[in-house]
Formats: sequence, structure tokens, C-alpha cells
Amino acid sequence: MQIISAADAARLLQDGDTLLIGGSGGGHAVPDALLAAIGARFRETGAPRGLTALHPVGLGDGKTRGAGHLAQDGLLKRVVSGTFVNSPGIARLALDEKIEAYTLPQGSMSQLMREMAAGRPGLLTRIGLHSFVDPRLQGGRQSRCATEDLVELVQFQGEEYLFYRPFQADIAFVRGSAADEDGNISMEHEAVTLEMLSIAQAARRSGGIVVAQVKRIVPRGSIHPKMVKVPGILVDALVVDPDQWQTYETEDSLAYSGHARVALEDVPRLPPGPRRIVARRGACELFEGAICNLGSGISTGIANVAAEEGVLRRVCLTNEQGNIGGAPASGNEAGAARSPDAQIDQPYQFDFYDGGGLDLAFLSFAEFDAEGNVNVSRFGGRIVGPGGFINISQGARAVVFGGTLTANGAPKAVQRVEQVTFSGRFARERSQPVLYVTERAVFRLGEFGPELIEIAPGLDLESEVIGAMGFRPRISPALRRMDAGLFAEGPMGLADRLPVRPPRAAARLAPAIA
Repeated sequence: MQIISAADAARLLQDGDTLLIGGSGGGHAVPDALLAAIGARFRETGAPRGLTALHPVGLGDGKTRGAGHLAQDGLLKRVVSGTFVNSPGIARLALDEKIEAYTLPQGSMSQLMREMAAGRPGLLTRIGLHSFVDPRLQGGRQSRCATEDLVELVQFQGEEYLFYRPFQADIAFVRGSAADEDGNISMEHEAVTLEMLSIAQAARRSGGIVVAQVKRIVPRGSIHPKMVKVPGILVDALVVDPDQWQTYETEDSLAYSGHARVALEDVPRLPPGPRRIVARRGACELFEGAICNLGSGISTGIANVAAEEGVLRRVCLTNEQGNIGGAPASGNEAGAARSPDAQIDQPYQFDFYDGGGLDLAFLSFAEFDAEGNVNVSRFGGRIVGPGGFINISQGARAVVFGGTLTANGAPKAVQRVEQVTFSGRFARERSQPVLYVTERAVFRLGEFGPELIEIAPGLDLESEVIGAMGFRPRISPALRRMDAGLFAEGPMGLADRLPVRPPRAAARLAPAIA
């Protein structure tokens, strides 16, 4: 197996190439040394130019790392990703119309890698219908110069679907923990495994080159075959970065990699304030054994509340990157989880999500509107992208959106959202229960849009709730006050009143074990 430098790997790229990149968010299995080498080469030589960068998850530290290394005028022609939130330099290029920018559902992109690996025509799914990804709206475009249709609306067996077109890859950058002398890649110290195998297979299927960044080289045969995530038959070259950190903020967490179990109750308590109120009210929707996803932003506080209330072990929290159980991380570490029960590859996690495996999804909102639509992908002059939001919100049996009612004095409940990341109408058609939880009031998705069902104690309905909104919601005839315990200092006693619902398999199991 050939071992080369990161600079040598960067020189493999030619003008106009399509580059597949593995990794997630704030440095989770991101081949950062390889991306930095591309950026350095471009600054020194002006090459390569006009690349297409394709990565299912946003990559970066919120500053200049990750995809931010590529945020140089002329280096990129097109970027297709789940989100730009981790790489503001890429978002700026999109806003300035200097790149063709697309943000597509993270799960659909992850699954598309698998379709590309198999040489199938593309991905056929209902995920994204009636959102901005639907070609009847924007087709996932985030810049006017992005004119190619990457997503098509098709009819199959009398139903509407979206068809995500595949890409031909010239080169793929993946990352692992170790490689043996034959190029077999393990990921035992990574916080996530993602779709590294599918990316490597997709590049090989296209006749492309696969370069793997690893922290160390180990002797031939020393990696247990079940620990190999990318077999050496798919790897063309290795780049060794002995200074590779687990994430951008954490050098090596045994809790993230699953090598050590830590007390989940040690999750810090949320300080008083709107975030705590919203998270506590959202946590009231939990029930015994609920399988949940926590989205980024304010909704990650559900884990903190569940730990404080002593119910974290009585529910199952997951994240889209593939962690099941444990305590999902938040902030720049989002995507990892402390002491998960299982870590699976990202495409399979999204198979589970798309198939209705989630009982509850707790997701944040940037704004919601009179139709019940939610926007998290483009607002206030920012391009964020949906990440896994569209897969999660469309696939979950019930959704709880959380956020403050206003931001810097401006309403977040608006007449019409800037971009539709979640369709209220589509949710109503599917009879999907939806709540919108704020620190002042709670709404549910009704027949005609959000309906006000709870108001915080002591607030005036007209001046402090409706007056802070951009539309007048319907008012439930059974309008009630939010539980005063949500605003109290100590625990609210959720452990003593966590609802119990029978397992889905109870009806079949009961006669079998009688």
C-alpha cells in the first residue's frame, strides 16, 4: 500500500474533478489534513480549479477548517452538501453567487452514496416532497447560478416520489483511525462511522481514486476483520496524520468512541432561561421506552433535562450520524454521543428514520408560519441547509419543534417562512402530530395551521404572545396555562409521571409468552 503526503494527495486532483468527502460536523472523522492540503495547494499555485465537492454532512469548525479550507474563489465550481452551517466561508461563496450551491437532505445524500456504489440509477424516496428540495419549489438550490436539476419529481405506482441523481466521482477522501500495511481501514477511535465504505465504493465504481487519512499504520493482519470499515481493496493511497484529533475540540474521548462507559447523569444541568423552559416542555412529551432524535440547537437540551429528571435511561436518544442510546453531544460536538449503546453506519440510521422508526423527533426551528411550515435552512441572510432535518421530521411518528417566540425582538412566528424545510400541509395529509414549543406558548398543528393550546403563567395573551407573532393563530377553546413546574428552579418530577405506552410488539408477544 502506497503511503503519500497530504500535499501529494492534493496534487492528485485535476481541474473540474468531483471530490467525495467523508466526515461530519465539527471534525468527526473529517479528513482535515487532506482538505487543508488542497487549500494550501490552491493558494500557492491556483490549482485545482472548478471542483465539485460532495459531502452528505456539513464539515467544519464554524470558522476555516473542514470545507472551509476549500472556500477560495475559483477553487470550487459546485458544492452539494447537507448543510453549510459548519463552514461559513462556503455559505459566503454561495450568497455571493461564486459557486453553484445545493443543500439536500443529509440522509438522502448518505443513502445516495450507497446507490452510487452499486451503480444504480439514483435514489428514489418520498423524503423532501413539498420542501424546498422539491423541484416544484427550489430543487435544493441555494444560489441562482445553480441551474442543473439534481432532484426530479417522478410518479411511481401512482404516487409522487423524488429522484436524487447520482454523481461520477473522480476522487474520494475518507478517514479512519488506523490502516494496516494492506490498506485495511479501522475506525475504532472515531466518534462516528458514517458512510465511509459507501463513499469508497462509489468512487471505485466510477473509476476514481480513494485516499484514506489515518492516525497510524499497524502491522498486516493486526486489525480484526470485523473492525475493518473500508477494506484495502478499495484504497489507493494512505496519508498518515499522527496529530489527528477525534473532533476539532476533543483529542480522544473514550466515551465518544465507546471504549469507556461514563455516568450519563453527569450531563450538565441547563441554566435558567428560555432554553431550559423550552427543553423542559419538550421533555414532557417523552414516554417510557420512546425512541427519539434530538436535532441541533435548542432541542439538544432535552438530553440535559432527561438527565436532571432521572429519565435518560428510560428513553432512547439517537442522532442521525448513527449513535443509538447514551447522551448525544451538543454544540460543536453535535453528532457524537457519550457512551452510546450502539454505533451504526449513517445510511442505516436514516433507513430506520425514513421507515418510521422514531417515536419522537425533537427539532429546533428558526421560524414557523401560519401554514405550519418550518424553516431551518435559509433565514436572516444566512444559508444553513437542512442537515438531517427533512428525513427526521418527515419520518418521525410525532415531531416537537422547539425555539423562542422571538429573536432579538423580531417574531419567529411569521406569515410565510423564507424557505420551507418542513411542510405543515404535508404533515396534515399524513396525520402527523406536530407541536411548536416556545418559552411563552405552545401550539399544535391543526386543520388550518398552528393552534395555540398553552400559554405561560402570568402572560397576557394579546400583548405578550399574539402581539409577538407575525400572524394571528387560532386559539384552542381548551387553552390552558403551561405547567408552573416548567419555570421552577428544581426538578419538575418527570420521573414520577413519565407515561408508559405498550411496546409496538406487545400484541404479538403477549400470546407467545403466555
